[in-house]
Amino acid sequence: MTDVQAEVLAVNENFYRAFEKKNLEAMSQVWSQGTASHCIHPGRNALRGWKQIRDSWEVIFKNTKYLEIEVEIINTEVRDTTAYIVLFERVLQASSNKTIKAESIATNIFEKMAGKWYLIHHHGSPLVR
Repeated sequence: MTDVQAEVLAVNENFYRAFEKKNLEAMSQVWSQGTASHCIHPGRNALRGWKQIRDSWEVIFKNTKYLEIEVEIINTEVRDTTAYIVLFERVLQASSNKTIKAESIATNIFEKMAGKWYLIHHHGSPLVR
C-alpha cells in the first residue's frame, strides 16, 4: 500500500466513524463543501451539494438511536487527485421503534484539494440476497 492510498483510506475511515458516531461536525470535515458533491443513500434519490447532503445526514442522525457499521474494502484506486474505494457496508441501525440490519455495496470517490483529500461522492446500493 502506498502512502497516498493510506491517506485516502484514513479519510474513508473518518467518514464511517463520523457516520457511526452520528457526528455531523466530523462528517463536515470529511465532505467537500462544494456544490458538485453527490450522495446517494441506498434506495434514495441523488443529493447534490453539501447543503442537501448535510441535511440528509442530520435527519439520519436525529432519527437514529444507535449505529454500528462494518466495512469490507474490495478495491482502492488512486489517480493523481482523484481516488475511489469500492466496499461492502454492513449497518446495524436502531431507531425508536425498530432495528434494521442492512448490507450495501458502496463507492466512495475522493478528490485532493489544497493538499487534503475530501469525499465528493458516496453511493450506496442495497444488497439483496
